[in-house]
This record gives sequence, structure tokens and C-alpha cells, in this order.
Amino acid sequence: MKKKVIRLFILLVFALVFGIGGLISYVVIMLPDVGDPQNISIELTEDRLKRGKYLAHSVAVCMDCHSTRDWNRFSGPPVEGTIGQGGEVFDQTIGFPGAYYAKNITPSGIGDWSDGELLRAIASGVDRDGKALFPIMPHPNYGKMDREDLFSIIAYLRSLKSIDNEVPESVSDFPMSIIINTIPRKAEISYMPNPKNKEAYGSYLFTAASCADCHTKTEKGQPIPGMELAGGFEFPLYTGGVVRSSNITPDMETGIGKWTEDQFVQKFKYYTDSTYSPPRVQRGEFNTVMPWVMYASMKEDDLKAIYAFLMTQKPVSNKVEHFTP
Repeated sequence: MKKKVIRLFILLVFALVFGIGGLISYVVIMLPDVGDPQNISIELTEDRLKRGKYLAHSVAVCMDCHSTRDWNRFSGPPVEGTIGQGGEVFDQTIGFPGAYYAKNITPSGIGDWSDGELLRAIASGVDRDGKALFPIMPHPNYGKMDREDLFSIIAYLRSLKSIDNEVPESVSDFPMSIIINTIPRKAEISYMPNPKNKEAYGSYLFTAASCADCHTKTEKGQPIPGMELAGGFEFPLYTGGVVRSSNITPDMETGIGKWTEDQFVQKFKYYTDSTYSPPRVQRGEFNTVMPWVMYASMKEDDLKAIYAFLMTQKPVSNKVEHFTP
């Protein structure tokens, strides 16, 4: 009887090991599975170039990560002459499960990518070789954008000044090296709502700007239920200390419930004043990862739409300590 129990135990262990091994093999070999890149050719029209530049700099802020940011100045403004060259690293020192490098998205870096390969990377999170991209680039959000807006971003990237800049390959630590393959999804392309419907249009812009990703606290990489948009997400700073995102729910005491539409807009537009220059930040002083200078160039009507959307969200009481030296 004892030998039978031991034999059964050994068989169960083998079954478990083979089962786990089979699952890991499936994830590593068969995923990500988002389909082949589309066979498309995007015409570089004047309207697309204009719209794409606006989205890439002011809403989806692609250039926030794909340029060099001066972290010795408030809000880390992009350094002139580095737009699109990539190279910014997001690694273990600031809490990431690996070392992730922003790609060179000027023609020097992606000039030989097809439009379909670029669309798949931006909207589904898979590079031209079928490798999963870590969602520091929020491809789950970009995949919900309007197809024409995505085309406009790609058109604009084609127009960037080419910059020769070799960027290291991104590498995930274990177990993220396996988990990352489960993240990419087929794009859920939407249609941009009519701007006259401020709440719906604001929701669209809010998603394109990936506001929720930074303004919702997470635990083990997952948003904490009930804390949506309540802030508190921690960002270790290159200049020392930890900064936390603000509560942007309409809570009257700890969020933005008392803010007027004009106060919300002017909070952004302050950084477009002709007299404003990002001040230098000494090590250990307050800084922020919020790209104020980029979001500040968003159209006032678009900011008003985002405000309208935020005012429809559930208030969450969560007092945030914004900075710890």
C-alpha cells in the first residue's frame, strides 16, 4: 500500500512538472499571437502629418519616451535635437522587471519597417520579428485608438529627421521574460467620437494619453480594485526620492472635485507661457515624471473634454503624499 502511494505521488509530480513545462513551452513558442502585420501603405498627406505630430507630441506623447529627457530640469523636458532617437532606459533601478530601451523611431531606426509592422507594434505590442514589447509603451491603450489617428502617427514618424543612434535590445528578467508573451493583444480599433460629445471625446483622449496607467496605484503589476485614478503610483526619480501621481478623481477633498474647468486647463497651460523655462532641479529636490511641457501643448478644447470625462468618474478618497526626498 505504501509503495502504491509513493508511486502515485511520483506520477502526480511528473504530471505536474510536464504540465507546467508544457504551459511554459506554449507561452514561449506560440505567444504572442496577434496575427501578421497588415499589408498597408499609408499616404503622407498634410493633414496626417499635422495630426500625427499633434498626437505624438501632445496627446499620446510618443516623444516623451523616444527622445532624451533632461532630468536635471523640472518635468524632464525633451532635449532639442533628440526627438525620436530613443535610448531612454527603464530598468530595475526605477522598479521595472528588466531593462527596457525606447526604440529609435526616426527613419534611421525604423526606416526599413513596413507600415503594417509599425501599426502592429504600436497597437498590438509586437515588433517586426514577432517579439513581445513591454507595455512601458502603452500599446493596450494605443490599440483602442481610431485607425486614422494611428495612421497619422505613423505618417509623422516617417517625416522625422533621421538620427543615427544605436539602441540596446530590451531584456526582461525572469519570470517577466515568460509573462511578457501573454501581454500583447489584437488591436481593438475604435472610432474617434464627435468632439461635440465632450465626455465621450474626453474618454477617447484620456485613453490615448494613457492617464490611467500612471494615476492608478498597482499591486504586483495589476491595478488595485476601487482605486482607479486615485493616484499614489510611485516613481523613483533619477534625481533622488520618490514622486507619486495625483488623485484625479472628482473627490472633493483629496482629488480634483473642487477644480473648475478653467483651473484644470490653466494647470496645463501654465507651462506654455512664453516666460516659462523648466527650472533646474538639484539632487533630492522635488521633480516629476509628468511631461507637463508636452501635455501643455494640447488644445484647450481637448483639455476641457478630458476634464468633462474626469468629472463623470467615481470619486475616491485617497490623500497622496506627492514627494518623499
